[in-house]
Amino acid sequence: YTECRGTLVLSVFTAVLGFFQYGYSLGVINAPQKVIEAHYGRVLGIVRLDRHATNTSREDGTIPVPGTEPWGGTEGTFAPPANINDDLATSLHMLTMYWSLSVSVFAVGGMVSSFTVGWIGDRLGRVKAMLVVNVLSIAGNLLMGLAKFGPSHILIIAGRAVTGLYCGLSSGLVPMYVSEVSPTALRGALGTLHQLAIVTGILISQVLGLEFLLGNDKLWPLLLGLSGVAALLQFFLLLLCPESPRYLYIKLGKVEEAKKSLKRLRGNCDPMKEIAEMEKEKQEAASEKKVSIRQLFTSSKYRQAVLVALMVQISQQFSGINAIFYYSTNIFERAGVDQPVYATIGVGVVNTVFTVISVFLVEKAGRRSLFLAGLMGMLISAVAMTVGLVLLSQFAWMSYVSMVAIFLFVIFFEVGPGPIPWFIVAELFSQGPRPAAIAVAGFCNWACNFIVGMCFQYIADLCGPYVFAIFAALLLVFFLFAYFKVPETKGKSFEEIAAVFRRKKLSAKAMTELQDLRGSEEA
Repeated sequence: YTECRGTLVLSVFTAVLGFFQYGYSLGVINAPQKVIEAHYGRVLGIVRLDRHATNTSREDGTIPVPGTEPWGGTEGTFAPPANINDDLATSLHMLTMYWSLSVSVFAVGGMVSSFTVGWIGDRLGRVKAMLVVNVLSIAGNLLMGLAKFGPSHILIIAGRAVTGLYCGLSSGLVPMYVSEVSPTALRGALGTLHQLAIVTGILISQVLGLEFLLGNDKLWPLLLGLSGVAALLQFFLLLLCPESPRYLYIKLGKVEEAKKSLKRLRGNCDPMKEIAEMEKEKQEAASEKKVSIRQLFTSSKYRQAVLVALMVQISQQFSGINAIFYYSTNIFERAGVDQPVYATIGVGVVNTVFTVISVFLVEKAGRRSLFLAGLMGMLISAVAMTVGLVLLSQFAWMSYVSMVAIFLFVIFFEVGPGPIPWFIVAELFSQGPRPAAIAVAGFCNWACNFIVGMCFQYIADLCGPYVFAIFAALLLVFFLFAYFKVPETKGKSFEEIAAVFRRKKLSAKAMTELQDLRGSEEA
């Protein structure tokens, strides 16, 4: 694309490093789960030592107790005294709680900070805001990197909460900046780079989490804190990036600075065409009053669009994908895979490859059709995964069915439900309601992320092999909703999208009136 210049490439790359950190934080907690749980056990005096992390537990997974002697002729196994079973159960519950909190508190930080994105982005400017929030990322990663020098469970939970605060702000600021610096023809493709950065972060965290690299008892704090390096890199590269020309022109009214910024981003081409577009946008924004979050929910004008915006976020998180990102090693283990960590890395590779493919697909096919295809593929994969896990005890080859199902689940996620929710919300709303809609959608995404992270381990323990049947049922609901309610936004203006919602509303109203009329005739 002729307009694409080095400064534009640098600016987009630098911005999406924020999403790389988000992906790294999502994936990093997965591979070293057993090592960190064992460390928590030692710190808390619980001592849950799994045989995969160390050689001091029984074959059946019962927990060794300090001070008891090896028994039964097997070196490194222990027989716990009979009277400590209740204490052990309580201890294991406490350990599960601390671990679930370590995983999911990251999303609490994201929930809290997602509401301040619009304010900080407008107050400081896009580039300065990204610079300032990087301090949170560096602080959070330092807390996790130093976890062994204090109460590790507290430091990890605090570190992930602060990192979550950063990611909540970053996941709003980055799409805002990228969409504002991108040429119109590249906006969709560059919008999918957010998801590519996430999956690259997940993949790198999984590779580094291998036991012979950083996923061992000595180096796991370094593994957890390593995305601080990406934060430092982003900090220094942001100093070279131009401010968003749209922000300079529309928010600050600095015409000459906006032209300079455009010239840096586009090269020698005449900036006046884009300046004219911005002028039109500025006038529209001036004529359209800013909409508050309360108005977004109370005004019937926005109701359908808000419902769609929230449901695409809910379907992204409740599809079960985060259960695979957070607990895939554990799932592969249950599926009978000998080296579950390598299978998890395989998922990361597939994830990354299909995200690259989706960058090209999203501008060719429509948003709606990709979203529907992805949901249906995930539904079939979730059913196959459930069948594989249920029948594993009867047929050993079912482990392959479960594995293939996991890979297909991830592929279909990256086709639609993965990348599309990140940018479709901005396409559904015009200038006035857009900041409030993005804040609400961001909060909804993080809240669902937290619920899945906090509850999945408990639900998996309760439901056993049937856990993905729950996600299959949810995916069916999401598919039906998307089929009847989600409009196509590709190549459409906000007015055209609003007209689609009005038509749907009118047709639903007409249908209700027809049913009422038939009812009165029958009476």
